[in-house]
Amino acid sequence: MVVISILSEALLYLSFSLLLGSFILYLVPKKVRPDLKIPKPILLTATLGVAFLSFVPVLKIILYLYKDLGWGSTIPSVLFQFEVGKSWVRIGIVSVLLFIYLIPVKLDRKPIFALQGLLITMILIGLTGWASHASSLSKWEGSLTHSTHLLAVCTWVGILAVVSWFAKNSTNWEKFLKWFTPLAIICFVIVAFTGFHLMSFMIREGDYVNSWSLSFGQTLLIKHLAIVPLLVFAFINSILTRNRFKKDPGFNPLPWARLESVFILLIFAITGTLGQQAPPHNIETTIKEEGISPLFQYFHGGEMDFPIQLTPSLPSYALFFCAIICLLFIFFSYIKKAPKFLAFTMGILSIIASYLALMSSI
Repeated sequence: MVVISILSEALLYLSFSLLLGSFILYLVPKKVRPDLKIPKPILLTATLGVAFLSFVPVLKIILYLYKDLGWGSTIPSVLFQFEVGKSWVRIGIVSVLLFIYLIPVKLDRKPIFALQGLLITMILIGLTGWASHASSLSKWEGSLTHSTHLLAVCTWVGILAVVSWFAKNSTNWEKFLKWFTPLAIICFVIVAFTGFHLMSFMIREGDYVNSWSLSFGQTLLIKHLAIVPLLVFAFINSILTRNRFKKDPGFNPLPWARLESVFILLIFAITGTLGQQAPPHNIETTIKEEGISPLFQYFHGGEMDFPIQLTPSLPSYALFFCAIICLLFIFFSYIKKAPKFLAFTMGILSIIASYLALMSSI
């Protein structure tokens, strides 16, 4: 069930991204974006994905309770009495409405069609935020923060994913970058701000490093480290690609854009893993209930003194240096037109080296 939960959360983010990216791109004039061909089944599948994938947390509760209450009592009780169940019922209804709406319309015909789809998708994101863990801790503040975070992430990722996988060619790519690059920067700033705010709901101020002793903290750390190579890919696909077009008008940017979107999908999977861990609202209490992270235990054993202190050593600095070299190799892969797999591998290795550097600094 854990694997299903991780995959469902990652695919839920992907579904939202595909919907948002498609609707936004169809709202943008054709002269400032590549030609697109987004298959209708993709949008319909993404819409159903929102409905079915968001049901997984509800299903977990049902499976936990049905042995004591029975199916007949558990299902209506969870759906109509639990907040997560009531939120899913709303999400399910709106998803069905969006599905029905998308069947007859041709989004490329009139911008109003895409605008209506965008508004419905934003309602779905708001409902998802209302059902989030942050919302359960601080209703309106948590819901608004989670919804804004999800909206910003899926806007950035959605536009990138749709244009990289469903563009017919790279026509108007420079014009596309002129508006997408600042939009992506704005989205990233919003994601960073709301992300830190969401983190404050889960971890007490000053406990970020201490949380590394728990599975939640380990996953959160890996997610944060994965953002660094992602920013390298983003820099390549915006600044360097724009400069390359000036020297080589025939350059095809789509493979590198796809590589960035695949890396983002990896971060979605890490985020899905994060959602399965117990948030350490209190480090000491969580350790007593959940125990120390097996990964942390592998490096430092079962005993740990708090607060955790970072004291980098020569091996730590060497690993940090290796991480930087891996990031530089991503640039090298782009400049020398090396296989894309090399750049992706270097991104993964930079995460591993950075992680080992931090673990060896404790």
